[in-house]
Amino acid sequence: MSDTLELRAATPNDAPALAATIAAAFAQYRGKLVPESGAFRETAEGIAAELAKGAGAIIAERNGLAVGCVMTKVLEGDLYLGRLSVLPEARGLGLAKRLVEAVEAEARARGLGGVRLGVRVVLTDNQRLFTSLGFRETGREAHPGFDHPTSINMRKSLDGSN
Repeated sequence: MSDTLELRAATPNDAPALAATIAAAFAQYRGKLVPESGAFRETAEGIAAELAKGAGAIIAERNGLAVGCVMTKVLEGDLYLGRLSVLPEARGLGLAKRLVEAVEAEARARGLGGVRLGVRVVLTDNQRLFTSLGFRETGREAHPGFDHPTSINMRKSLDGSN
């Protein structure tokens, strides 16, 4: 049996697979992030509604089964990526990088200037990944109710400037 990996634009019909992939990928953070990740509140219905309103998603499938995904939306002239998710059994194969590259390709196709994301201050491995992919910190912010930064905003310019 051949092992095939395909990245494609998700549709509202993919919402259950997207929700399950996000839940499984973020499970390692349950009880470790303060405040808790909003990923734990994602539902198939909520994702389908967001897709119907114009948000986007890219799903990665191995042999027809979801192994990764990322959600997107236009924000301030850039494409924002969120909920970057790779199942534990699919990690270490460069899939996160491929998903980010797919978001960058989508941003370029739309004529947008860059790609943005937010990453928790405590997730230093994720920060290193995004920095290695060309993202730079643009600011920090606190979640509601916190008096110190809990999240780092990052951006990658697609025209080579930062």
